[in-house]
Amino acid sequence: MMKFKLIKSREKKLKKEEISEEIAEAEKRKEYQKLKNQREKKELKAKKKRHNLEYFLPKAGFEIDHRKVAKKIFNIAIIINILISAYLIYFFSTNLGYTLSYVIFIMIVLWIFAFTVIIFVLWLFLYLLLDFKIFKRRLDLEEVLPDFLQLTASNIKSGMPIDQALWYAVRPRFGVLAKEIEFVAKETMSGEDLEAALRKFSEKYESPILKRTISLIIEGIMAGGEIADLVMKIATEIQDTKIMKKEMAASVITYVIFISFATVLASPFLFALAGQLITIVNNLAGTMNIPADVGGTIGISMGGGGIAVGDFRIFSIVMLIITSFFSAAIISTIQKGNIKEGIKFIPVFIATTITLFFIISWGVNKLFSGLF
Repeated sequence: MMKFKLIKSREKKLKKEEISEEIAEAEKRKEYQKLKNQREKKELKAKKKRHNLEYFLPKAGFEIDHRKVAKKIFNIAIIINILISAYLIYFFSTNLGYTLSYVIFIMIVLWIFAFTVIIFVLWLFLYLLLDFKIFKRRLDLEEVLPDFLQLTASNIKSGMPIDQALWYAVRPRFGVLAKEIEFVAKETMSGEDLEAALRKFSEKYESPILKRTISLIIEGIMAGGEIADLVMKIATEIQDTKIMKKEMAASVITYVIFISFATVLASPFLFALAGQLITIVNNLAGTMNIPADVGGTIGISMGGGGIAVGDFRIFSIVMLIITSFFSAAIISTIQKGNIKEGIKFIPVFIATTITLFFIISWGVNKLFSGLF
């Protein structure tokens, strides 16, 4: 009987322990669900704010009030308009052929339509600048993220808790990432939850790699698994992805060489040759003297309506700039997967193509000048 009672009491204890574990797990799930719902609400709010300057400035690393930036843009637009107005007033005062009503009309157009266009251009330039800055910060962060994760995993294996492991893994060479982890450490020291601080950190960057990494780390913390192994695997996968991207870029190098050759060398040569051909035809048309009755009989007219050499040169330069821009964009997309990463190649392509066009034009002109 005593043994039976002991067995019964043990079974009751085990059942109580199982129930308490189930309750604890249910509470954890509820907390996780609450955090998930809060995160989804924040993401919805962030999506609504994505057209606002308030959303872009922190992501670009600028701790400035968006209202001050908007005010500065408005003031710059006013200054530009005042300068244009001053020039127009000086121009109208020196040329007395304009009536007062015409001058007033031009000023109204300037301060309504031109002012709107100037503000639009300034805002567009600002958003492009911020977008490029956000992209650059993301690249800098993703470049050092695997090394940081490996150091963090080593610290965890040595017995440190996750927050200390993150803090002690910071190195000056990590740049942007080092500053962000310092900010996360300060927030956790001030009493904020580590998961919430890490979520805030991941939301600052438009980086799928960082968001997936933080999400996996948080899920690992919640599950209570081996965080060190998980972090090391994440770092290894990120490095493998980078190596794969480099291999893919190397496999399409033939297309890059072909596009570069066609844009930088072939196009300037063909345009220069076409320009020289127009010059030769115009010179021949000026020297040849065909009687009107003969020209009319065989259907040849050597007078007027030809292409001017200066106009063709302007057309060539414009076409070379457009071709160089899109060629650099295509090469960037082929090698890197997006245009932003290769935006630095666009001015190089344009400058090289235009320089070669002038050099080849001069060389072709020297070559054919003694023949015709």
